[in-house]
Amino acid sequence: MQPGLWKRITSELAIWRVGVLPGIVVLCLVIIARLTGSMQSLEWLVFDTFLRLRLAENIDERILIVGINEDDIHRVGYPVPDKEMAELLRKLQAYAPRVIGLDVVRDIPVEPGHSELENIFKNSKNLIGIEKVLPETVKPPPDLPTEQVGFVDQIPDVDGKLRRSLLRITTHQGYKFALSLLLAEAYLAPQGINLENGTGDREFIKVGNTELPRIFNNSGGYVRTDAGGFQVLFNFRSGGERFRTITLEDIKAGKVPPDWIRDRIVIVGMTAPSAKDFTTTSAIPSAKFAPPGQVYGVEIHAHAVSQIISAVLNSRPLLNTWPDEWEYIWIFAWGFLGIAHARLTKFPLINILAISLVSFILMFVSCLFLTWGWWIPVTPAIIIYTLNALGLTAFYQYEQALRSGINARHSMMELTFETIHNGPLQTLAKVLKLVRDHNLPTDKLLPEVQKELEKLNQDLRGIYEFLQREPVNQDSSLYLGKGLVINLQDPVHEILYQVYSYTLERDFPCFKTLRVKIRTFEPIDERYLSIEHKRGLCRFIEEALCNVGKHATGVTRLEVTCSLFEGWQTLSIVDDALAFNSYREGRGTQQFRNLARQLKGKFRRVALYPRGTLCELSWPVPKFWMS
Repeated sequence: MQPGLWKRITSELAIWRVGVLPGIVVLCLVIIARLTGSMQSLEWLVFDTFLRLRLAENIDERILIVGINEDDIHRVGYPVPDKEMAELLRKLQAYAPRVIGLDVVRDIPVEPGHSELENIFKNSKNLIGIEKVLPETVKPPPDLPTEQVGFVDQIPDVDGKLRRSLLRITTHQGYKFALSLLLAEAYLAPQGINLENGTGDREFIKVGNTELPRIFNNSGGYVRTDAGGFQVLFNFRSGGERFRTITLEDIKAGKVPPDWIRDRIVIVGMTAPSAKDFTTTSAIPSAKFAPPGQVYGVEIHAHAVSQIISAVLNSRPLLNTWPDEWEYIWIFAWGFLGIAHARLTKFPLINILAISLVSFILMFVSCLFLTWGWWIPVTPAIIIYTLNALGLTAFYQYEQALRSGINARHSMMELTFETIHNGPLQTLAKVLKLVRDHNLPTDKLLPEVQKELEKLNQDLRGIYEFLQREPVNQDSSLYLGKGLVINLQDPVHEILYQVYSYTLERDFPCFKTLRVKIRTFEPIDERYLSIEHKRGLCRFIEEALCNVGKHATGVTRLEVTCSLFEGWQTLSIVDDALAFNSYREGRGTQQFRNLARQLKGKFRRVALYPRGTLCELSWPVPKFWMS
């Protein structure tokens, strides 16, 4: 692995660590909130909304609701007399329904006509009555056999809304089954489809080849709920009109088409608001003339029957939930996706738009999953994703700003040192050399040292004035000395010539022996060069020329060229000095090698035979710039 790549990887991992820890903390808090049940209400709200937003389904014509409404009560009274009930059942039986469910309490006689109703109960094998077993009991009609009685109890959630269908309970008398389950069994039995125990777990219920998906204490959005007995989630039929509904008066007047009843499931119940046989739910529209959010109990039983027979005969999905471990893997995945989102989005507006888009997609996918029969935990997923994606953006931006500030200070330090290194430090080195060598008598040495110190003073003040400029101007310019500032946005060959001219005018001892100066600066296609690359090229030629001026003893000829050959741009400085060993590899050489790596090129300094030194920087020119 290349060192640069590894450095980038470690740098990126260091940035990710900034957001991972707080992201995991937020993730744990969301999971704790879910485990304590704090999110149940939100998850139920989303669940109900998704069920309500589904596309409308066709009316289930296999089920007919006979609703005893307010007009019927005004005519026959309330409770409905046994005589009226007996007449209703006789007329229904005349149409040959497959099964009748009587969702009206008949534990005590309601005269007149009790004997007539008793007779019908005894002779109707396809009639199923009701009882209540939880928490207060209501006895079934005494004249109906036990196998023709189903309970109508339901278990609402703590917000008072119904989302689960109770199908079986265990009492001291053994198993008892819900009215809806007995109606479905009676309807399917002629087709050879019977009620059985589950394949893997005998506590499960299987209707034909369809196993009903039981819910437990923590299924889906539930936390420690009452999952006693055998319960399934309600997959209510969608749409404004779910079942055919007629009235008691319609039956008495003979206004009902016979094929609405023949071989169908008929459920008789109260649809009068005064009877107060309501169930609260937000998953389907309210019943006609019912208070908002209320659905008549008889329709709830119709939904419960319909979802069973539709699953068995039409493969309509029943609602399932994921195992707990898969739900929390899903939530963890969205938490870490939020962490990644915060790292990858740089701008607040894009961040908000991306969060909105991803959240919409997640909601859409979750709604689609519910249509296919799966209730997945979308609420905690959206919450943890949004919190991490929004909240951690601030962490990452702070880290980015901090690193940018550090990089800016580092760049400024590098820029300042380069300026000092190629200017004042060169002067200072000359002063030290004068003092150490003692080649001059004292009366000549002091004026020479004084001259150099004054020059050093001017250079330092010039650097100070340059650094006082606006950062934008500093970034696009190069300070050489004597107040000379080069604009790095000018063409490369021009700024290289300016550096060349300025450096050769400096008072270095070896420049005094120069007799021949050759320079060639061909125009460079600089579209692939950054400002920093151009600055580096300027410092390269300046440093190389300074080395000639200081160390190239006996130099008489200097050739500086910048040319393009066979796809490589080359900047070279060649002298004819006596020796090469006076050059030593210092900070300048390190900078040149670093510049060569940035340009994906090469740097070399070699001795020439029989005399002289070559200092050369070359780099490839991208082919698409040359075409």
